[in-house]
Amino acid sequence: MSEVTAHHEPHMPIAVTDFAHVRLTVTDIRRSRAFYDAVFGFDIAFEAPPEDADQETKDQLGFLFGGVIYSFGGGLLGLRPVAPSGDRFDEDRVGLDHVSFAVAARSDLDASATLLDGLGIEHGGVKDIGAGYILEFRDPDGVALELFAPAE
Repeated sequence: MSEVTAHHEPHMPIAVTDFAHVRLTVTDIRRSRAFYDAVFGFDIAFEAPPEDADQETKDQLGFLFGGVIYSFGGGLLGLRPVAPSGDRFDEDRVGLDHVSFAVAARSDLDASATLLDGLGIEHGGVKDIGAGYILEFRDPDGVALELFAPAE
């Protein structure tokens, strides 16, 4: 990969309109699905076929790598179970820092904290960051997740 320099001809930047999807690499798809299902309850857009599926179906859904892709108002979120057992997420390495999901209001964060408490999921409590409020927690692989509500 070469560095972008000022010596290139002027150009138009890529006109991105939104995110299409984010896919997270996980170690254990059953554990991760149980977490994401319990916490978010997203609809399933695509999931890996069962072991007894025909080869054409397996080939067609090979892009899932044995995982799942959820659909929600913000787009798609995929889980790709290819990380070795015992591997842990580290936001201080090159790559992903965290994933932030939007909620409508501060009251949704309070309700989310109660849900997380009920599920035994540690979180940092609702924090006022000036531009809004956040609630931070982690998935089973340690991926940093955040809920964001705008300032009222």
